[in-house]
Amino acid sequence: MRKIYILALASILSLSINAQQVPAPKQTKSILILNATAHLGNGKIIENSAIGFKDGKLTLVADARTIKLAKDAYDTTINASGKHVYPGFIAPNSSLGLVEIDAVKSSDDEEEIGEINPNVRSIVAYNAESKMIEMARPNGVLMAQITPRGGRISGTSSIVQLDAWNWESAVIKENDGIHVNFPATFKRSGSRYEPGVLETNKEYSKQLEELNTLLMNSKAYLGAESKDRNLILEASKGLFDGSQILYVHADEAKQIIDAIQLAKDNGVQKMVIVGGYEAYKIADVLNKNKIGVLLKRVHDLPEKDDDDVNLPYKLAKLLTDKGVVVGLENTGAHERMNVRNLPFYAGTCVAYGLDKEQALQLITSNTAKLLGIDAQCGSLETGKDATLFISEGDALDMRTNKLTEAFIQGRMISLDTYQTKLNQKYKGRYNQK
Repeated sequence: MRKIYILALASILSLSINAQQVPAPKQTKSILILNATAHLGNGKIIENSAIGFKDGKLTLVADARTIKLAKDAYDTTINASGKHVYPGFIAPNSSLGLVEIDAVKSSDDEEEIGEINPNVRSIVAYNAESKMIEMARPNGVLMAQITPRGGRISGTSSIVQLDAWNWESAVIKENDGIHVNFPATFKRSGSRYEPGVLETNKEYSKQLEELNTLLMNSKAYLGAESKDRNLILEASKGLFDGSQILYVHADEAKQIIDAIQLAKDNGVQKMVIVGGYEAYKIADVLNKNKIGVLLKRVHDLPEKDDDDVNLPYKLAKLLTDKGVVVGLENTGAHERMNVRNLPFYAGTCVAYGLDKEQALQLITSNTAKLLGIDAQCGSLETGKDATLFISEGDALDMRTNKLTEAFIQGRMISLDTYQTKLNQKYKGRYNQK
């Protein structure tokens, strides 16, 4: 039995390796995309656009009808008339590349032993050749925040582009923030499949104080010389000097308010809420403290019996209307394979009140702002990375999202997957006489 299991695992892993496309080489020839409808990701549209890029950076974003270019200004011209250009979508709070096969323990590296792990760096476990990564790209997801799971403090995330040989060549921003799973005020008994009643978390005050003590100890350690090195306390340095973001995973309004107060009391410079199911109830507090929300998966059921059945679909609209910067994240069942559905979550937000350009911002410029990478990517603006794609139709609609070309930092990447190869293979079989 063990031999059969090992052979089966080897077969699955070999499929993953064979399906992986060779990462595209560095851009050497300049490219101009003409006549497409450009959705800039910042709320603006250019109907007949001219999008040019050289050496991996955008050099031209303009209306093609109002500019004059020399014939040799760009090496290659793509006529995208009737098509649409979008900035690459960003998947925050993702475990892409940290787990390959859930049932195989040796391929699962998303969680570290212990409760307090700010020193754990998810990026060193990132597998740039994961089969799940190539499944996300054909729908326009070209960047992701690789995030650890588990414990009270899960560890440190990093942001990557999704076409690389290894984690070193994938990194856009290394160690961007620390992730805290904030204690809940209530716990539900039972299981996911047979949920029980809500019960008060009697340990809430104690758990909150433990987090407070950790932050206080970190500040004290960093503010004085110590002969003994403490990696856990040392890892929190970026929270106090503003070089890292504190990502607080919390859904309840009270959790979020307590987390904000905890951060303020301890001098944490930057904070983002992840999940934020009840964030719309305290939007004024979030705005006052300049805190945004990476909203939990919108394709979900309401958490409480008396909630509006459509509340998860409406949350982005409720928060956006109140001025909160909102992005979309995708934790939940079948998390890694569902990363490819990120644009369609944004499309659902259109159906429940946002206009299309606002919804696009949820997975482009807004997410880039919340992750602290908006100076480099997230929208089509000169000087930013040429990470973008061309689609035959509306990229937020699963019926018309069909990519024809995609670029990461100016490099034209492959959109083939193992599934497309199978499609081509068996088409060939049935076309044989």
